[in-house]
Amino acid sequence: MGMERRALQIVLLCQCLAWAAGCTSSGGDAVPPGEVADVRADPHNAPPELSETTQLSDYLAYAALHNPGLEAAFNRWKAELERVPQATALPDPRFTYRYYIERVETRVGPQRQSFEIAQTFPWFGKLALRGDVAMEAANAAKERYEAQKLKLFHEVKDAYYEYYYLGRAVEVVGKTRDLAKQFEDVARMKYRTGTAQLADVIRAQVELGKLEDRLRSLTEMQQPTVARLNAALNRSVTAALPWPKSVPEETVASTDDEILRMLQERNPELKVLDHEIARYRKAGELARKEYYPDVTLGLSYIETGSAVMPGVSDSGKDPVMVGVSVNLPIWFGKYRAGEREAARRRWAAIKEKADRTNLLSYRAKRVLFDFRDAERKISLYRDTLLPLARESLKTTEAGFAAGTSSFLDLIDTQRVMLEFELSYERALTDHAQRLAELEMLVGQDLPRGEAPPETETGEADSPDEVPAAEPAKQEEPKEEADQDRTEEEPSEP
Repeated sequence: MGMERRALQIVLLCQCLAWAAGCTSSGGDAVPPGEVADVRADPHNAPPELSETTQLSDYLAYAALHNPGLEAAFNRWKAELERVPQATALPDPRFTYRYYIERVETRVGPQRQSFEIAQTFPWFGKLALRGDVAMEAANAAKERYEAQKLKLFHEVKDAYYEYYYLGRAVEVVGKTRDLAKQFEDVARMKYRTGTAQLADVIRAQVELGKLEDRLRSLTEMQQPTVARLNAALNRSVTAALPWPKSVPEETVASTDDEILRMLQERNPELKVLDHEIARYRKAGELARKEYYPDVTLGLSYIETGSAVMPGVSDSGKDPVMVGVSVNLPIWFGKYRAGEREAARRRWAAIKEKADRTNLLSYRAKRVLFDFRDAERKISLYRDTLLPLARESLKTTEAGFAAGTSSFLDLIDTQRVMLEFELSYERALTDHAQRLAELEMLVGQDLPRGEAPPETETGEADSPDEVPAAEPAKQEEPKEEADQDRTEEEPSEP
């Protein structure tokens, strides 16, 4: 037989096995990685450079594009996706070549060499289950990426709001220091005219020194505060950032029970555990498939020379053989251990989710308390205490000028006014920070309620006006909870 015929047979053999492998591997339901949407922002749509007009949304976009921790989580997710086609692919075909050192003499001629190609096909359902296990691991990695993104956004918001408070504190203390300087000048002038005592001048100087020290501490705090925000943005810690102009004073339209329910449905950390539960359930099904054998199909071709005896029929005919082999799954202890391992890991994930739900619910209740408390303090200082303190300061100044109030009363009133202004700004900042923490825990933007009515509080202590927040985007409803959480705990082996 000529070499052309032998080559044609080998090519046809390879094509048949490749066709069979393609039909088997295409039956899986795993989603190709290329079809998964990239949830990161488009790198070509870079946010504007950070300047005086930069909004908080620009900081968030900048962090999403440049933070290395978020980029690492994204690549871990994509890496897990690449495991799906690996898990659903058939094992590599095996090609075997044999050369007979001592040729085997047969009636039709001596056998010189043989070629064999074989392909193993896992038992029905094994490839699909391996793909499901890999896909659940990829889904868990995606939720870890989402959790990392939420934590990054919370860190940026928290640092941004703290930077706002620092700027307002520097401004308020600076204005109070200037006012104390005026009081010192008045006390000096009255002391020269004999209408005030030296003790009043000393009190004014002491108060002025305390305010200058406080202002110096606040001013020096700018560098570490900016460094914290720059670290989240992946910028140099010494890079300059403008003072934030304002923070939004927003209310939440959801009740506490609704927020807790959203947390249990949307929190990415809990979603990670949901996918882990599903992953180990599929792993248990795959472990039960190990009791079934895998099938290997093979095709062999032997090159045979011409017969020694002339006139022999089929002289030099090359035999072609088809073979089937199976592995023997006889080590049942190993397979049972694999089942128990998957069951234990699934049960551990169920319990871990229950524990994590309890901890997150407690944290959400604590944050909700701080959020409501900050709302109460904002209303208290803005609507009651600050107007009264401002009126008391005016009255005390007039009384001091008329000689009916002492200089000590004037200093005490000024000190109370300063603390009220700082407390108002602190409450405003805490309110925004707690809202950002709530949204990190819930995993989505909370629906906003109506803005509180504006009240005249003066230029020094009232926040700048900000546009109304956009309504939160509604997400798709969550699928039904995993039924595994109600199953009984696996028994001891």
